[in-house]
Amino acid sequence: MQSETCFNYAEARKRLLMKSNERIHRNTFTMKRILSTIILSVAFAAGVMAQDDEPVTHTYRVRGVSFTMVLVRGGSFTMGALPYDDKAYPTETPRHQQTVNTFYMGQTEVTQALWQAIMGSNPSHIQGDPNLPVEMVSWDDCQEFIRKLNELTGEHFRLPTEAEWEYAARGGRQSRDCLYSGSNDIALVGWYRDNSEATSHPVAQKSPNELGLYDMTGNVWEMCADVYTRYDKKPFAEGSYLSTPHHSTRGGCYAAYLKDCRATNRGYTLPDFRGKYNGLRLAR
Repeated sequence: MQSETCFNYAEARKRLLMKSNERIHRNTFTMKRILSTIILSVAFAAGVMAQDDEPVTHTYRVRGVSFTMVLVRGGSFTMGALPYDDKAYPTETPRHQQTVNTFYMGQTEVTQALWQAIMGSNPSHIQGDPNLPVEMVSWDDCQEFIRKLNELTGEHFRLPTEAEWEYAARGGRQSRDCLYSGSNDIALVGWYRDNSEATSHPVAQKSPNELGLYDMTGNVWEMCADVYTRYDKKPFAEGSYLSTPHHSTRGGCYAAYLKDCRATNRGYTLPDFRGKYNGLRLAR
């Protein structure tokens, strides 16, 4: 009797341990599945983020000349003078919310090589290298250039809007809100009055901004699609210079002062004016 009781106790203990081990195994398996799901979810999210941050480019070749467009993913931002910028002009205020759709922006300014290939001539004041930005072109000239480029490529190239330009210059979704396009140190990203030696320079010689765009600070002013207006929507005084429609320009140029090359600064030009500091960058 004593022996049978001891045997039953041992057997019960054995069964209890087996059930306990089964529960531990099931719980461990469940925890592993949960952890695996979490890891996969985190990995997927990280992959999406990496994909979202990854530059997407499209390179075209027209009549032997290549140029690259960079994807700029759309978003909302506060357009106008940065809060900490004590050099801002009144024309950069009031700050206001803008939303832009996804678009493509030229990786560089339009070069003399591309303009020559499309238009058959090079009007630039400074020449000697086909990778110099084209200048001495008017806003109207740019429209004709774009029309011919679109006929050759079947695409829908255009000038960027002023909001698109500023959004891209400031880095889009990856913006670090720098004074200049990609840095608070202008010498790293742009050619301007103090380092250009009074001449434009071949594109993509300085560091790019957060989106991989070159020379959005300095080198040549870049014309935008918009008619220049005040951010506060007030009309220009009757008879003033700006009462005649002008188009916006952005980015400064190789002859511009530091202050005029900030990413939020605004310029303007008449549609038929050909200036030696005025160039363009394509959008699509």
